[in-house]
Formats: sequence, C-alpha cells, structure tokens
Amino acid sequence: PESPRCRVRRQTGLTNRWRLPESLYSDLLGSSQALKAINMPFNQSLVETITGRSVTHNPMLATCSQFAYIKEQNWSIMEILSKMSTLFKLPSLPDPAGPVRHYVPKNARAETPKDIFLYHSKKSMSFVGPDVLLKALGMDWELHRPFLQKSEELTQLLKISEDPKAQKYFRSPVSETLDNYIIKSNFYRYKDMFDDDQAKSLDHPAHISEKRVGSLSVIHLHIDDPLVTQRAMAIALGNLYHDDLDVDLSDVAGVLAAAAALGFKQLMEGCGTIMLKSINYRTVCQYHLAASKYHQEHVVLACERWLELNLIPELSMHIQLREMSSELLQKILKSSRLFTYNEFSVYRNLSYWLFLQLNPQMQLMPSHSTVLSYFNSLPKTCSFLETDDGQMYSPLFSSVRLHGIIDATNIQDMRIMNIIPQSWMVNLLSQHYLALQEGGDMTSLKQFNVSAVRQGFIVDDEPHYHSEILSLHGFHFELRAIRQETENHTYQFYMQRLKPGDPILSFRQCERHTFSMRPDREVCYSITVQYLYKGEHHMESTGTLSQKFGLGEKTSKSQVISIDNLKKPIYVSYALMFPPS
Repeated sequence: PESPRCRVRRQTGLTNRWRLPESLYSDLLGSSQALKAINMPFNQSLVETITGRSVTHNPMLATCSQFAYIKEQNWSIMEILSKMSTLFKLPSLPDPAGPVRHYVPKNARAETPKDIFLYHSKKSMSFVGPDVLLKALGMDWELHRPFLQKSEELTQLLKISEDPKAQKYFRSPVSETLDNYIIKSNFYRYKDMFDDDQAKSLDHPAHISEKRVGSLSVIHLHIDDPLVTQRAMAIALGNLYHDDLDVDLSDVAGVLAAAAALGFKQLMEGCGTIMLKSINYRTVCQYHLAASKYHQEHVVLACERWLELNLIPELSMHIQLREMSSELLQKILKSSRLFTYNEFSVYRNLSYWLFLQLNPQMQLMPSHSTVLSYFNSLPKTCSFLETDDGQMYSPLFSSVRLHGIIDATNIQDMRIMNIIPQSWMVNLLSQHYLALQEGGDMTSLKQFNVSAVRQGFIVDDEPHYHSEILSLHGFHFELRAIRQETENHTYQFYMQRLKPGDPILSFRQCERHTFSMRPDREVCYSITVQYLYKGEHHMESTGTLSQKFGLGEKTSKSQVISIDNLKKPIYVSYALMFPPS
C-alpha cells in the first residue's frame, strides 16, 4: 500500500472499475459513467456514493475545485445534483411520469392544429367560405354551418347564437400577438417622420398584420379536460367534413375526448371501433382511461380482458406498465381470469410497478437486479409497506397469494427487498412448515377461488406437446398440453401425479426436493384455457373438481379437457389446493 504504483479498487458511479489513487484524467468511460450516475440517482444511498459524503469514490470529482466549493456549502442532495448538472453541463432529469416520449428530429417542422384541420376540411370543397367562428382552446376555428349538424353541442350553440354579422378576428394567436406588437411599437407609431420611400416600405404586407373580416356567427365552447388538446380538437372538427373517419392510432384517445366534448356520437363510435382493433401493451392503459371516462363500456371490457391475459407475460416487460393506475391493477390482480406463470410472477410484477411509481424519471424497463438493489438500499427499520409512503400500496400486495411462492430463491429475493411486513413473511414460512408436517394439508386456506396455487404456460408455436412440473409440499404434478393430429386440431389438457424418481424430474428436484410417500392425496383443482380471437375473449374451464391422486397409472391422471379449433396464443392455467384430509 505504501508503493505509489499500488492499484486500489474503487467504485465509480454504478460501475466497478479499476481506478488509480491519483486520476490521470484518461479514463473517459469511467468519468462518463460517474457523471451519468450523478444525473440519474435511484435513491438516497446511491446518491451519497457519488456526492460529497463519499467523494473519494470519484477521483475526477475529488480533485475538482468546483466540486470542493459545492462540498463546503453543505447543500442538500437535490441541491448538489442541480449544481452538478450546471457545472458539468449535464442534461436535466426527464419529466416525471406520463407516457414515454417519442423521438422527434430537431429540424422537423411540427404539424400545427391549423394544418391538421385544413388537411381534413379540404376533402369537402363544396363550401364558399366560413360562416361560423368557434372559439375554443384559445384558438379561432373557421367552420361551415352545413357540416356542424353531426355535433350536438355545436348545433345547440348555433341555435342560441346571434345572427351572422361582420366580425374581425385573427386566425391564430401568433397573428394577434404580432398585431399588438406593431401597434405598440414606436418604430411604426412615428413613421410619418420618415421620408416617402421609407414610409412606403413600412406599408408592405410584411409589416402589416390585420384582423380578418367576415360575416360570421360566433360561438364559444369552454372545455376543461386535459385529454382534449388542440391537435385532438383539430382532428375531431376536421372529421365533421367527411363521412369516412380518419384518425391515427396515436391520436385516438384524445380524439375520443374531443368528440365527447363536441357531442359527435359518430366519431365516438368510430374511435371505439379503432380502439377494439388496436389494443396492445402500448395503448391498453390509455384506452382504458379514456374509455372509462367517456362511457365506452365495450372498450373498457376489452381492455380488462386483454390485461387479464397479458399483464404478466407482456405488459410487465415494458415501460408502459407505469401508466397503469393502482385501481385498475388491483382489479386485474383479483380477477379469477388472471393468467400468471406462477404466484411469484404476480409479486415481481407488483414490485416492478412500484419501482416505476417511485422513480418516474425512468424511461427504460429496469432489470431485476436494479429493482432488487433499489429496495434493498432503503432503510431497514421497517418494511416499505409499513412506512408512511408505502401504506397506500398494502391492498395491492395483499392480493398476492404469498402461500403459493414455494421456491427458496424467490423467498430470499422477497426478504432482501423488504417490501412486505415481516409478519407476512413469518406467516408464509409457517404455512409451508405446517403443510409439510401435516402431509400437504393446507388447513389455513378456505376458498378455492382466492387461495388456490396457480401455474400456467402459453401455447403459441410448435412443438405440439408442452409439459411443466408443479411441485407443492412434497407432491409433484406434470401439467400437459397435447395437440392431436385431427382435422379440427384438437388440444387436450390434463395433469398427472409423478412418482419419486420419475425420469421427467430433474436431478436437482430428485436430490433436493421433498417427496411425500402418501399413496393418495385429495386435491381440489381446475384447468382453464383462454384465448383472444378478433378482440373477443373465449374461455373453457373444468370448474372446481376434487379427486384423489394416487401413484398408479389409473389414479394418477386428472380429468382431460379437449377443445377444438383453438386460436393461438393459448393461455393455459392450472390451479390446485390440498384440502384437509
């Protein structure tokens, strides 16, 4: 250590790189990562790693006189981040929450609401000139009376409006601002002082901004709805001019809100039809919010059916998960039609959603290790749900069937995260211990619909045979899906109890897992098969059955459910519970 050539291992930001005690300012990658870590901290502990409380972790900052000045001021963590962004010219933090932003080139000219409205209205060229002026959302919209009959709200406003008369108005706020500037400008006020040639140049149209004059009926529409933007209003008003609806998928939610404000029922129905055909992980949360607010019940139902099947396998893998409201999330988790790979998948999905709510600046889906490290860095005085900030999330985590989380690795991750109270963890382990001691009996569970342990898989492509193992309290079952080579492509679904040492079990399962030697086991189970076809939800189920599973060939197999003409992907769920014996 006394040698100047000794290398000391020090951490820079969120990486773990070799750094010299005295920086040579040549580690550009390490310095860049350090500054990025300062710009986007996950929590208080990681912030302290790269700020004044632990400055030696970054020799580049430790030798900087500007950073030394910040350290002497004893500023708070957020003040330090703000000053560091200014001194080192770092980009500011992304805006919290809201949809993921789309990339727009800097040199691209954005479409204005007027451009969009003119694009739609030019499809009908039978009119001569505007005869209605609508003032809404801070803009003047030039409309034509024959086309306003589709809108109930505009029709009612026209009935109570005054007769057409000469009006002066601006087509855009920009023109009004320019006109006011010219009027108030001393340069134009004293133009009489200039000679004739200069005075004539000031009369050029480029120096004049005047109001438009026309015989119009003026109507006012007050809209107090954040979903109704000027762009959405331009599209909705433009669709008054043609019978075929023209709405892009990216605008459909806002156009639905604008159509509701205008009382444009035909456009509302058209938006609902577009929504039904375009539900995916990018749009489902926005569609559900808009459809719920504007009473599109069929769209709300379709979004909820999609979420029941795809919340765990698809939405949980994308950043759009953060757009889901807590009320909708709780409703989906409590649904009997929810598809999940296993019970830990539900817990992991909730922990990801909670991480995104606490870190709204995130623009990419975090890795599991990132989520684990974040919750592990929080204070250990109590669990997160027992804090003031976490109490509101307790009902969500109470929807998780914790007794169905069997794998020791998953339980260890839950303990490290420290999200749920310790009493919940003790109760979970106690239930596992008592079930093993009592031959698998799950005596603390009463209702099958809310307590059964679930496991599922998705049949999408080949092969024609799918199999998984479900292990619970010393009993092991094989879950099977088999496609029959018939004209209707029949699928068969069933479960079968396995003997100890069965070849299908892995070596680790045979060596480390517990096996019950009971010759028979009373099991309550159900098999559910679901799929979506043309936006419609289809479900087939055995219902709740009770059967004694033995180790013999005739007694080890459950009831077989056969279904013809299934459309992929097929969501297959098995649920089982061991009643007291």
